[in-house]
Amino acid sequence: MSNIFNVAEVVDMGIEKEKKRRDFYALTAEQFDDEELKELFGNLRDWEQEHIDKFTRIRSDLKQKEIPERYSGELAGYMEALVDDKLYKELTPDAYTKEISSPREAIERGMEFEKDAILFFSELMKNVENGNKSTIQTLIDEEKKHLLYLRQLRSKYE
Repeated sequence: MSNIFNVAEVVDMGIEKEKKRRDFYALTAEQFDDEELKELFGNLRDWEQEHIDKFTRIRSDLKQKEIPERYSGELAGYMEALVDDKLYKELTPDAYTKEISSPREAIERGMEFEKDAILFFSELMKNVENGNKSTIQTLIDEEKKHLLYLRQLRSKYE
């Protein structure tokens, strides 16, 4: 008999990731004097808060839907691996100030977060009801825009 995976738990994981990305962007907005960077990271912070709000709505819409796994721990292990990584474990104000010392480093860290979000949301979308898929696709599209925005900005700091 296989384990059962609860999609609501994954949405909760996604909300926690969004909060950490929001907090990272908030810290970054305060870190630099450059007005363009302050505005960029301030916008990213606000956009991540919007994502938290959307995921919270999705979470409240979810029934306790359970998905059968092909083998024990399949989905839970995979989704937890997407959440339980260095990128998120070490995101504290202390660690942040030690690791980020230039605008380019901050931009590259932001790019890592956006790529991570795209991967996480893409995997989540496979396991939610059709009614929530369009919302998650919208989030994926927004994260892609953030990634491209950061990539363009990074070229200024090469």
